[in-house]
Amino acid sequence: MKFVKKFVHLLLILSLLLVIVGFGVYWSLKPEYKGEQQIKGLTTTVQVYYDSYGIPHIYADNENDAFRSLGYVHAQDRLWQMELLRRIGRGGLSEVFGEKLLGTDKFFLALGIDEASQKTVSKLNRSSKSVQLSQAYLDGINHFLENGPTPLEFYLTGIEKAPFTLKDIHNILGYMSFSFAQAHKTDPLLSTIKEQLGQDYLIDLEIDSDPNSTLIKSHHPKTTDSMGNSAITSVSKSLDSLGIPLFEGSNSWVVGPEKTKNGKVIFANDPHIGFSSPSVWYEAHVVTPTYEKYGYHLAGVPFPLLAHDRKLAYGMTMFENDDVDFYYEETHPTDSTRYRTDEGWDFYDIVTNTIKVKDADDVNFTVKKTKRGPLLNGIADQISGERPVSMWWTYTNNKNEVINALYEMASAPDLEAIQRALPKIHAPGLNIMYGDAQGNVAWWATAKLYEVPDSVHTKFVQTSTKAFPADKNYLDFSENPQAINPPWHYVYSANNQPDSVNGRFFPGYYLPENRAKRIVELLKPKNDWDATEVREMITDVTSSVNPSVFVDLAKALDIRKLSDKERKILDRMRAWKGDYPLESISATIYHRWIFRMLKNTFGDELDEAQFEQFLTTHMSKRVIAKIVDKPASVWWDDVLTEEIKETHEDIIQKSFEEALAFLINDFGPDEEEWTWDRVHSLEHEHPMGQVAVLRRFFNVGPFPVNGSREVINNLGFGYNAEGFYKVSSGPSTRRVIDFSDIENSMSILPTGQSGNIFSPHYKDQAELFINGEFRKMMMNKEEIQQSESVLTLAPSQKEE
Repeated sequence: MKFVKKFVHLLLILSLLLVIVGFGVYWSLKPEYKGEQQIKGLTTTVQVYYDSYGIPHIYADNENDAFRSLGYVHAQDRLWQMELLRRIGRGGLSEVFGEKLLGTDKFFLALGIDEASQKTVSKLNRSSKSVQLSQAYLDGINHFLENGPTPLEFYLTGIEKAPFTLKDIHNILGYMSFSFAQAHKTDPLLSTIKEQLGQDYLIDLEIDSDPNSTLIKSHHPKTTDSMGNSAITSVSKSLDSLGIPLFEGSNSWVVGPEKTKNGKVIFANDPHIGFSSPSVWYEAHVVTPTYEKYGYHLAGVPFPLLAHDRKLAYGMTMFENDDVDFYYEETHPTDSTRYRTDEGWDFYDIVTNTIKVKDADDVNFTVKKTKRGPLLNGIADQISGERPVSMWWTYTNNKNEVINALYEMASAPDLEAIQRALPKIHAPGLNIMYGDAQGNVAWWATAKLYEVPDSVHTKFVQTSTKAFPADKNYLDFSENPQAINPPWHYVYSANNQPDSVNGRFFPGYYLPENRAKRIVELLKPKNDWDATEVREMITDVTSSVNPSVFVDLAKALDIRKLSDKERKILDRMRAWKGDYPLESISATIYHRWIFRMLKNTFGDELDEAQFEQFLTTHMSKRVIAKIVDKPASVWWDDVLTEEIKETHEDIIQKSFEEALAFLINDFGPDEEEWTWDRVHSLEHEHPMGQVAVLRRFFNVGPFPVNGSREVINNLGFGYNAEGFYKVSSGPSTRRVIDFSDIENSMSILPTGQSGNIFSPHYKDQAELFINGEFRKMMMNKEEIQQSESVLTLAPSQKEE
């Protein structure tokens, strides 16, 4: 008995010690939202008021102090995220996560992001305001890095902290530019289909612009009141598993005063980005006598990509233009160091990098480069065979002024100043959305666009450098698709095809019209919008396209071959409106049916790896509505059954029966159990969450979630044979800015403001986000100053 008492007593002591140690760790590693900190380099005292969701409102006497303070507070909440993002472009992930990331590091080193960043930084004007403020921001990060607590992830991975530099900012922006690109997923696959299957198999893949779809209409007014001043698949999987955000889509619309109840512009934006923990954006409200913006910042980037103040608001969606071209190269038959050019044989440039690998020896990695770009053979999984393929990319082949553009946008007082900054964004291609207190609405497709000869199709690997040289003939920015104060009184973008300008459609990897059609369907007839209605619209879960796809599928079925139960289920689906609430049964059946249809249609001609690659492309989304309406398509026949030629009716019938059989196997024969919440879920993943014991501490969720892919509340997922849809991307924020009540504009983040698991703001917005709720973006100084969480940043007393 005494032994038992002693044992229990010992357990209590150990438990108490664990609690004390745990509390000590928590207290030493959590962010500080109160008190005073001395910051090296500050010239005056800065007040940081944290609101109830941990958003910093930074009040400083000058911009240098403001951005230095921004760097400090950003780092204390997001230093680990900063560390990961800066490592991607320079091939530094293997140093943290080991050999499994070697392929990813090689791919990014081959792209040349780090090399391009070094070149850009070497040519920077160090006396320019954008560079000075960038350096102040970096100094704030580095002060926290040297003096603040080390985030837990650094201890868990064993990596050392190192100062942040101007090159890191450009590497992060370079990664952002890459993550938009669809060419790596699409072009090699299309070239393979063309070579292995023939031209007939390309006809129905919707790879060209569709003038009959919902287009973003351009409007180039001659005069306006406002213009007075005039490898990828495996790489993506690796990044997704690490919780590194991929930029994928977006919605935005700006409603002019003629269509709002209060006669003022209402601005809405929800960029679609890969979900992660922490989520991608860091909100900060920065105020000085000469500058004010409530902005959304990438980790490690000083200037916001989305922002507003009392005068104007801007945001973005992805343009999805084609800015990558692949070329077949020819190596000299007897000298592997040379390749053919139009002028004769030239030597490959050889670039050697050393990749540090955790728990292993360093790896030397060599890339061959031509005038077009790096060879991707053996680096990108999509490039197979021995025939050399090089990659030309707008981002690395042009002067990089993106950081200047972001600074000028953040400092812009009006539409004209915003427009002057946009030509500096050469890549990635962005749709910049704009609205202001003066009643202006605008959209610009920003990118450095170039002419494409009529004889060239950019979605195939090019065989002739003469027909489509690497030295592009660039268009003037005035020729880019855009609309300023159009007569229909609104602008929008949903990553769909922009209308032609001067009779030209710009090639790209545009998403299907689904979201665009729904946005226009809702915006066009209504002329009395208010902010509450816009917030309801931004969480809309109804597809304007999917019900018509279902009708085309149902027409192909032979009812006589269906069982009574199958006919009953089909009748039930006829009432479906294309919506995706949690309790929907038709939504579950529809997507199981669509996947089986895609698998049975394309999975015979394409091998398993090619089919998986096909599913990752925008092309696979564009083709769904079109292929079911093309009964004569060559794709319907199953080439694996040589003695039978299947029709589209055969494949659709087979797919429907398979879909129901799988549902019965998963959930039983009662279709009332087949609800959308059983198959559609969202979990915000953190790299440390891959370790089972750490998952519940670092990951946020999982949650059953309404919405679906290609509805306005766009919660994207990849199709798979299992039929359980793990949401991978969606609204990275939902912002609704009402210029009739600017101080009560609303927003939300998917998880929380902080990336520190010991912060109360690590996941305090997650359930609000799932439920489609919002919280205020505070701008009223008197209200902000009522905060109980005030951090005073003072000049260091130890300045040398």
